[in-house]
Amino acid sequence: MSPSIYYINPLADFPTYFNSENYHARGLRQATQIADLAIPTLAALTPNDFRIQLCDQNISPIDFDLDVDYVGITGKITQYHHMVATAQEFRKRGKTVIIGGPYASLSPEVLRPHCDILIKGEIEDIAPEIFADLRAKTWKSEYQGNKPDMSRSPVPRWDLYPNDRAAMGTLQTSRGCPFECEFCDVIQYLGRQQRHKNPPQVVKELDMLYQHGYRSIFLADDNFTVYRSRAKELLCAIRDWNRAQTRGKASFLTQVSIDAARDDELLTLCAEAGVTTVFIGIETPNEESLREAKKRQNLRIDLTAEISRFLAHGIYVVGGMIVGFDADGPDIFRRQYDFAMQTGIPIYSLGALAAPAATPLYARLAEAGRLKTGGSEVAAVPWTTNIVHPTMKDEELIGGLRWLANNLYSPQSFGDRLLLFIEKLGPRRDPKWQTAGGTDAVRSVDRDSMDIIYKLKSLGPAEAAMWTRVMTACARKPEALPFVLISCLQYMQIRYMYDLGQFWDAQLSAAPAPAARPATDLVTLGVRKRDVVPGGAA
Repeated sequence: MSPSIYYINPLADFPTYFNSENYHARGLRQATQIADLAIPTLAALTPNDFRIQLCDQNISPIDFDLDVDYVGITGKITQYHHMVATAQEFRKRGKTVIIGGPYASLSPEVLRPHCDILIKGEIEDIAPEIFADLRAKTWKSEYQGNKPDMSRSPVPRWDLYPNDRAAMGTLQTSRGCPFECEFCDVIQYLGRQQRHKNPPQVVKELDMLYQHGYRSIFLADDNFTVYRSRAKELLCAIRDWNRAQTRGKASFLTQVSIDAARDDELLTLCAEAGVTTVFIGIETPNEESLREAKKRQNLRIDLTAEISRFLAHGIYVVGGMIVGFDADGPDIFRRQYDFAMQTGIPIYSLGALAAPAATPLYARLAEAGRLKTGGSEVAAVPWTTNIVHPTMKDEELIGGLRWLANNLYSPQSFGDRLLLFIEKLGPRRDPKWQTAGGTDAVRSVDRDSMDIIYKLKSLGPAEAAMWTRVMTACARKPEALPFVLISCLQYMQIRYMYDLGQFWDAQLSAAPAPAARPATDLVTLGVRKRDVVPGGAA
């Protein structure tokens, strides 16, 4: 009998609105905002004689009683607890459990006790060996991948995935990032030498996603625009592909660095290809903190002006915001709020600086004795961190973060940022907006998303008033409406997360900002200067 394998993408350790109880209570089926790329890719690497089943736990429950030879679990640090619980449940049933993916590669010692087979690194080049061993039942307890040529990555098996319950498809055109941000684990896992898929390979994957109903696609690159000549070549191919589609045009979301704003041709090509949304790790307006983190690409520029260049090209921006760098004091919360309110970015991911394992930041702080147990190493979680700040107590840092989060997402402030975004948004050049008609029927997951969005105005009188003034502005500028609706969907997820984490307190929007205190000699606080200023002498 042919061997069988069950690939699982477990839930994140913090639930989303799409799989919450109040979502189910309205008769809506479980869904995910972004389709998981890992398990369809693993399925494509699996030989034809294997029987394959996929489970994205965001969409459907795990079948623990499935008659299967091998269980393959993949995941990031944000899925750690569900990865372990899933593995334990299958091992109780006598199944052979394989764990791989980013967290297994970065923290193998943490996951090693919970599986029979551990796979570290990228799998493409070692897949033939692994599957030959599984077929012969002579598998090793551990396999080490390398940095494969991306041309060897196959078209994912989207035919096996529950596409009808994913709002956005996923396509990866490159791996790695040449930058060296101290807090980022991408370069530890995927390397600083970025590797690329060629345009025909990308177009082939686009055809597959389009065939399965996706009209919104996440380009899951760590930095899509870092090599501009390559990015422009690929954008031209995507633009031509998109224009040729007759059953609706596609829009794209990806991650870029802010230096892309300096290249007008690049921004124009993004817009024309349909890259309507970009995530930018802005982090902080505090230049000392940017130097500390080696986020050099954000230095010596007017961040607000650079963001405005994206908006002027009809491109929506989501920003990353971090507080708690060594150079941050209690005034950072007000500084971040004031900065956010002038950018025209409606949605920021917000969190305390955390030190993921395997990062240079983790190594530096471990040596300094500044890592604590019990704190999270997950980025963009605003109520915890694994870092001991050199000058702020925990209650100052988390209390300031709570003030910042509640003020950023008060209905008044959120509405003000939406109105500024609408004002700054330039003409849209993307094919989806430029071409009327010819679209597919609305998918069920998109209808459910609209259901969530329209619940926003029922949160309270302030939210209802915000909704009215923003919709009035959209009536005068209809090209902004799709972006505003996306912002409102993201806002609902943020409010849900803050409520669940007991982080939301509407009264804080009327409270004064944390005040800066007088400068204190760091030595009197028991902090060595080398722990505060990178490169400082001990």
